[in-house]
Amino acid sequence: MGKVAVRVAVVCGVAVAVTAAVAVHRKMKKSGKWEKAMEIVKEFEEKCATPISKLRQVADAMLVEMHAGLASEGGSKLKMLISYVGNLPTGNEKGLFYALDLGGTNFRVLRLHLGGKGRGIVSKQFEEVSIPRSLMTGTSDALFDFIVAELAKFVAQEGMDFELRPGRQRELGFTFSFPVLQSSISSGTLVRWTKGFSIEETVGRDVVAELTKAMEKQGLNMRVSAFVNDPVGTLAGGRFTNNDVVAAVILGTGSNAAYVERAHAIPKWHGLPLKSGEMVINTEWGNFKSSHLPLTEYDHELDAETLHPGEQIYEKVTSGMYLGEIVRKVLRRMAEEAAFFGDTVPPKLKVPFILGTPIISAMHQDTSPDLKVVANRLKDILEISNTSLKMRKVIVELCNIVATRGARLSAAGILSILKKMGRDTMREGEKQRTVIAMDGGLYEHYTEYRNCLENTLNELVGKEVSETVVLELANDGSGIGAAILAACHSKYLETDE
Repeated sequence: MGKVAVRVAVVCGVAVAVTAAVAVHRKMKKSGKWEKAMEIVKEFEEKCATPISKLRQVADAMLVEMHAGLASEGGSKLKMLISYVGNLPTGNEKGLFYALDLGGTNFRVLRLHLGGKGRGIVSKQFEEVSIPRSLMTGTSDALFDFIVAELAKFVAQEGMDFELRPGRQRELGFTFSFPVLQSSISSGTLVRWTKGFSIEETVGRDVVAELTKAMEKQGLNMRVSAFVNDPVGTLAGGRFTNNDVVAAVILGTGSNAAYVERAHAIPKWHGLPLKSGEMVINTEWGNFKSSHLPLTEYDHELDAETLHPGEQIYEKVTSGMYLGEIVRKVLRRMAEEAAFFGDTVPPKLKVPFILGTPIISAMHQDTSPDLKVVANRLKDILEISNTSLKMRKVIVELCNIVATRGARLSAAGILSILKKMGRDTMREGEKQRTVIAMDGGLYEHYTEYRNCLENTLNELVGKEVSETVVLELANDGSGIGAAILAACHSKYLETDE
């Protein structure tokens, strides 16, 4: 009898929820609210439109900014930062090296054993650590002390296999995914924080000096041999195993790209002539801004509420930190103006950034006939249980609009880099291969986004060129690349020729 009672209760619970959803839907249709909600969605879709003609305008506008950024410091919204990486890995590097990869709300510490020519990476160990939100807006000392404490813990767990030769220091590649003005391969001052960080006292300081001070304070015997941004690290990691890698793109919490530029095409470079004749450029394309970008009132509102209004506009429409928040803002307006979820606005829908991009991705990619994943996410995250299948389909469509715009704009950015390198067209009799190393959780895990980006890029470059351009996932690329660059710039340089 007990089991039957429970079964009846569950069935009744489902029936009540379904009845409530149907009632809300009918009430909306009767009052004209459904039409109002659909109007909001249609208007949003139109403003987010990215026809190929617009994408070409975005790519051309970015190309103009790239040229301006290479000509002079401060000449463009794109910083086009000189990385001081003129010599990329050959695959012959050997020895034990470390990496610290600080890219957003998490950081990684990594240990790499390089075996030399033909042996590649012999072993790799890493740990990922979350940064408490309070440290993202606290003091410089507190942030770097916390990071070094975790790095020291990682080193302390090592066995006898990792003992250094007498008189040697451990060497570290430091990936720092924020705009930095570098003065050498192992030093650079912070231009500004992004991605939710805001520690004003660090701006204008040498980030490597801040990390070194924390290491000395905690007695960690380690030196920074290479200081790089994440796309520069990803490019180096890709080149270690594949000579055709000439660029790298990060699509994760934030968005950025780096590529190999000819030294003579960098008017602002006043250093010594480069042996390789090349220099890796960190574009900082997240800060790109143009009248050609399809922005909506929700984007302007989001921008105004961020720590850095008016900055990182391209990043705010393409990267993982913001896609879910744009969806939330549209849903909130539908709830307020069209009673999309009933007579009251669900309280959780008023919480900024409650809809992370992994949630949007899961809802967008829900293949179940009744969109059960969407229903569960709405219930678990927003505490909304009275949704009909028709309402859930609208929510999936909203996710699709936001992801499609972001993916297509990212493809336009890649086109601008191909244009800058002269690889957007085929030269007669030449079959060059262009490999772009891709890293970041958005690209890796959001399949719909990734597929849309790749299809759009193929459409932009055409069939012939698309057969020579390869987007290659470089998992953990920025951390591995930083450790490999530490090997390239080691003071105890060991390679197998």
